[in-house]
Amino acid sequence: MALSPKDSPTAPEVLIAGAGPVGLSAAAELGRRGVRCRIVDRLPERLPYAKAVGIQPRTLELWDRMGLIRDVLEAAIPLRGQLIYVDGREQARIELSLPPEVPYGFAALPQYETERLLEQYVAGLGTSVERGTELLSFTQDPDGVTARLRTASGAEEELRVRYLIGCDGAHSVVRKTLGLSYEGSAFPETYMLGDVEADWDLPHAYGVRSSRPSADGHGDGSADDLLVCIPLPGAGRYRMSMKAPSAPASPDRAADGVAHGLDGGRGPGLADLQAVVDRLAPRPTRLSALRWSSVFRISHRIVDRYGEGRVFVAGDAAHIHPPVGAQGMNTGVQDACNLAWKLALVLRGEAGPALLTSYDAERRPVGEEVVGRTVRHATQGMETGPDDQRTRLLREAQLLVGYRGGPLSGASYGPDEAPQPGDRAPDCAGLTTPIAVYPLRLLDVLRGRPGHVVLLYGADAAALARAADAARAAGDLPPLAVLAREAPDGLPALPPSAGQGPPTPLYRDAAGEFARLYLPDGATGFVVRPDGQLGARFPLPDTEAALSGYLRGLSVPSGLRDPVVAGDGDHDLELDAG
Repeated sequence: MALSPKDSPTAPEVLIAGAGPVGLSAAAELGRRGVRCRIVDRLPERLPYAKAVGIQPRTLELWDRMGLIRDVLEAAIPLRGQLIYVDGREQARIELSLPPEVPYGFAALPQYETERLLEQYVAGLGTSVERGTELLSFTQDPDGVTARLRTASGAEEELRVRYLIGCDGAHSVVRKTLGLSYEGSAFPETYMLGDVEADWDLPHAYGVRSSRPSADGHGDGSADDLLVCIPLPGAGRYRMSMKAPSAPASPDRAADGVAHGLDGGRGPGLADLQAVVDRLAPRPTRLSALRWSSVFRISHRIVDRYGEGRVFVAGDAAHIHPPVGAQGMNTGVQDACNLAWKLALVLRGEAGPALLTSYDAERRPVGEEVVGRTVRHATQGMETGPDDQRTRLLREAQLLVGYRGGPLSGASYGPDEAPQPGDRAPDCAGLTTPIAVYPLRLLDVLRGRPGHVVLLYGADAAALARAADAARAAGDLPPLAVLAREAPDGLPALPPSAGQGPPTPLYRDAAGEFARLYLPDGATGFVVRPDGQLGARFPLPDTEAALSGYLRGLSVPSGLRDPVVAGDGDHDLELDAG
């Protein structure tokens, strides 16, 4: 009989199927919150392929708060823009320029390097990837999940956990076993992919898109020939993708009919890639140093729900779409971050299981938007849609992802144009302390803090101290105080906590950037969620009531009317989430 996770203090609480960037992100976010995990992957080793390579600024912000950012910045290269050619002539040069308050730009990093860094981080938390271990099947009941695994030795094992996360890709066993629908279809074209070096003199930090318009007169943005090149670390190195020769698309070999991802057969040779480059490169170019190649198909699909009961899906197991704009892996990483902090609170008994219903409510609309947008961009071009260039870049950077009006977002307070509950919590510069001789960013202050953080803003140190005590009384939420720039000179020490707890950290908004970006309505408080979104915004005198209401809302999210059957040991009841 499988051992229940409640029978042993070292038994895993969560099983993660799939050790790609999404599964590793889930393991990292759970592990740094003290949740015991097992993460398994059926492959015997990491694949040495540069599949997903684009890293969005929002993902870098999340990795900053996690404490992974230095390693990523040392391994990645910048993506500064894209050069667009049609019939060999330059049509546009897009600069990937973001507002100065955004701390990170766009980056490129081969997927195997992303996985290496995340796996290294997870190992530091005491969790090792179990490679060659496959999830065969599972069942769930009100108290947990029983999974059947086949290990690298061929032996089968039964494992009992409290939750299961399927990060096992487009052909997900978890999704199929749950019976989730996966509606969508496949594009008819087949593409070639290669990791090569090019000897052209184009600026290396820029992607290249070169095409010849379709001659069929449809005017639908399709192309007879298409070449897309994304720079990778290394001199002249690119991941090049292009349409395969105009042979009929191969039949779907996958048993589930999902035609998406790399073909396991023989990939194109260097001569095949060179032939396309000879037709489409904006100047004569010789390719060399082919590291790997493959043929791939593209589908666009999304599940009807992101989980059921104690089992969830994330990443490609939940949504697949064209690789335009490097949205897929980044969206999956944010799926994992959104789910992980909620699971951690429920497992610690700090929130009711109904909190987990907010994962689907928040993330599925994001997935639907990404699938729709990438299909539109793939078929009609990146310039289509209502957004201007600035908004388009912010959206591609995933800085506009938000949950305003969602089940965890309370009432708005202050100007509507100000960041409100559900929006991304902006980073800002210019925070000072009496000791550091250099200004800090808000991300510096939040780095390494795995839970909620309460930001208290005002010009009166005594009022900030009272609000800090109220924050602790409401639910032991760690407060950080930000003193307004117009407060008297000098940075006073806040009075000791009334409960003799630790002193409240105090920073001065010396550059006025916090006030400019957060637009506080006088003395104002903010809750920053573990995933970097705002959870609440309130007038400072209402701190205790506002935080108490927010914490209650974590157990019974608003607007979720379906009852959640919760057999979680500490919460053996049916919660009406209405």
